[in-house]
Amino acid sequence: MMLPRIMLFILAGCCGVPACEGVKNDTETKPSPTPLLLVSFDGFRADYLKKYTLPNLQKFFSEGVLVDHLTNVFITKTFPNHYSLVTGLYAESHGILASNMYDSATQKKFSVVNDSDPFWWNEATPIWVTAQEAGFKTTAAMWPGTDIPIQNQTSTHFLHYDSTVTFQERLENVTGWLKRDEAVRFGALYWEEPDRSGHRYGPDNTTEMARVLKEVDEHVGLLVDRLTRLDLWGRINVILTSDHGMAQCSQERLIRLDACLPPQNYTVVDLTPVAAIIPHGDPALVYKALSECHPHMKAYLKEEIPDRLHYRNNERIQPILLVADEGWTIVQRGDLPRLGDHGYDNSLPSMHPFLAAHGPAFLRGQRLEELSSVDVYPLMCRLLGLPERPNNGSLARARCMLASESCMGLPQVLGIVIGALLVLTTLTCLMAILKTRASAASRPFARLQLQEDDDDDPLIG
Repeated sequence: MMLPRIMLFILAGCCGVPACEGVKNDTETKPSPTPLLLVSFDGFRADYLKKYTLPNLQKFFSEGVLVDHLTNVFITKTFPNHYSLVTGLYAESHGILASNMYDSATQKKFSVVNDSDPFWWNEATPIWVTAQEAGFKTTAAMWPGTDIPIQNQTSTHFLHYDSTVTFQERLENVTGWLKRDEAVRFGALYWEEPDRSGHRYGPDNTTEMARVLKEVDEHVGLLVDRLTRLDLWGRINVILTSDHGMAQCSQERLIRLDACLPPQNYTVVDLTPVAAIIPHGDPALVYKALSECHPHMKAYLKEEIPDRLHYRNNERIQPILLVADEGWTIVQRGDLPRLGDHGYDNSLPSMHPFLAAHGPAFLRGQRLEELSSVDVYPLMCRLLGLPERPNNGSLARARCMLASESCMGLPQVLGIVIGALLVLTTLTCLMAILKTRASAASRPFARLQLQEDDDDDPLIG
């Protein structure tokens, strides 16, 4: 009768009371979740935190959690990665594959200035839609997709994208709704910097990047001050993150496609540093020419794109994909379009952003080396008490950020339980052996009796 009690004790100790999913009282009223604010500073490369002095941001994560490297999804562009953060899906699964897309079945085209057709977004359910289906309200300032009727729902309150609207205006809009309406549980805010400056000057331009990162850091201070004035600071959960990093480019690292193949042989759907190509004529000949085009560019047939990129199983992915090496730029013709770029292989550290979190749900002073961007979605669902839609993420790593949960997932817990049972079994066996030996040692002494027909006399010394 002792073993079941011990097993229950071990499970409770491993999980922690809030983390374990035990028997729930259906008659209890479920409390409203703590509001969550998600903020993205576009193009904030992870190592900027080490290269530049950012006092407001450093204070923010010193009182909360810092993830040094957020491994984002391929391709490392703005739209795919912002949608991955709020769906927990790889790009091939949520359907927002790039900045420019073409659907051969409908002949529709997608671009950053033509992104409002729900057709492109409906392959996934972002977290604001799930929150609204659960009876909550949401608010957003220019986060990609929030102003589009995805599955017939925009964010409850939203701003259409307008680059002239200041960070302060966006912040006041989102936090104002969080304060005014108790039904608003989720907010999302997008800001273009330091991505815009990274493209223009290149991430290696320390003078310009120091200037813009100082402004971003001031925005973090503005965020904290605003939440403090509204009596929300420390009472809501805040996640600061980004979608991708930035790599330095140069005129000397240029790949011109028209130098390898006449333009009448292909159509470019998206370009640099990952180019999506529709071949004309014989696809094999086009692929051969492009695969031999440049030593710093890899050509893939769609069906041969590596599994690790999770970028093959979608009809919108074009027959040929070109991927440039870090810092190299693919153009059809002409010169370098920008000094900094992103979109490269997501295994490159230069493509990784950071993540920081603060609030009642998060540990203080916690630091994680890495996390996958698709893991942010199940983390946010846990914070808001929402059911997860099918996703590619996992809470196993992200739970290490939470004050009420253990880092251990089910495999680790089972391992501990099995290990404990083995130890208990071993101890039980040892106790049985020792008891047997003790029983044998405690028997009364019996003198050896000689046989009656033994004629030999005993030896007398």
